[in-house]
Amino acid sequence: MRIGIFGGSFDPVHVEHVRLARSAIDSLALDKLFVLPAHTPPHKRGKTLSGDKERLEMCRLAFSSLPKVEVSDYEIAQGGTSYSYLTCRYFKQAYPQAELFFLVGTDMLRDFPTWKQPEDILQNATLAVCARDETDGWLEKEKEAFFKRFGKAFALINYNGAPVSSTAIRVLAGAKRPIGDLVDEKVEKYVYEKGLYEIKNADKALALLSPSRAEHSLRVAETAVKRATSLGLDEKQVITAGIFHDCAKNLTFESELLKGFTLDKKWGDVPKAVLHQFTGAYVAERAFGITDEEVLNAIRFHTSGCEDMDVLGALIFLADMVEEGRSYDGVEILRKLYWKETPKENSRKYLFECLKEALRQTVAYLEESGKEVYPLTKRAYEFYKNKGE
Repeated sequence: MRIGIFGGSFDPVHVEHVRLARSAIDSLALDKLFVLPAHTPPHKRGKTLSGDKERLEMCRLAFSSLPKVEVSDYEIAQGGTSYSYLTCRYFKQAYPQAELFFLVGTDMLRDFPTWKQPEDILQNATLAVCARDETDGWLEKEKEAFFKRFGKAFALINYNGAPVSSTAIRVLAGAKRPIGDLVDEKVEKYVYEKGLYEIKNADKALALLSPSRAEHSLRVAETAVKRATSLGLDEKQVITAGIFHDCAKNLTFESELLKGFTLDKKWGDVPKAVLHQFTGAYVAERAFGITDEEVLNAIRFHTSGCEDMDVLGALIFLADMVEEGRSYDGVEILRKLYWKETPKENSRKYLFECLKEALRQTVAYLEESGKEVYPLTKRAYEFYKNKGE
């Protein structure tokens, strides 16, 4: 008997998960494939997942068309951190005569040596690898590296997966955007019926924007939330700040939503390009009921920056500058700093290093262009420059 083990957060389960499962069954000639939503994935400790019941149900809906798939609650029932070596031990004991295959993508393959007791996993199962958006030549390179490290080969699943992201799906679902191209239609219906990822009034905020600006706001939310766990931030708070950050960008002062707005004199003479951050915070609070001061401040200073920003504010300021739709001299430098892989304990330090460079670039660009440098931005740059000295 040949059995596959496919674990993950599945929050939500998406079309690439199903395609991988189908390809694994065919490529590995599996008699059965167990799909196991994790209770707490080791690499996502500190991140709040959707409920166990909901993730199990989404998996059952998504894989219902594959008769050889069984959705198992084993890892969820165990509680705590879901270590793969313990899961492989369990299935080896439950099916001692079976040949086990543990499914991973190439991203996890490269990270596999850092897993808890990887040799223990390989004593009980063969790693089965699916390419994820890989280029020619990856297989030989990875086979050589894997054999050199473990003295074993891995099996290959004949499928090159597309880079679909559960994080991006949660952002879209938060704003009630269609996700039917990314998840099974039964999963999409379940997500919206249960309101699993809904951000209150996010759809209304995006409706105030031009289509291109709304897409930008969604990209900012996705760019920011991918850093949330490493920075110790709440995902929903980050997505909210990202989606709402430009909510007043396309409003004029004739809008009913800006009735009663007055600019505090302490902000001085505000350039037109900066003004929407202050009107945005006003609209987010008054029209859409946002009361979280960290979110409101992230909106309030996302264009100018300010002295002594909190982590959420710095994150949204940077995500606004580096989201994939941005194109300007220096953006690649910022992206490299923004996505730099660091130990979790250093994540905030490097975020603020990136913020300092972003502020430096902003001030330099405005000065070189002969444009006005808003004093709040200049003070913010001086604050972080001096703090680093």
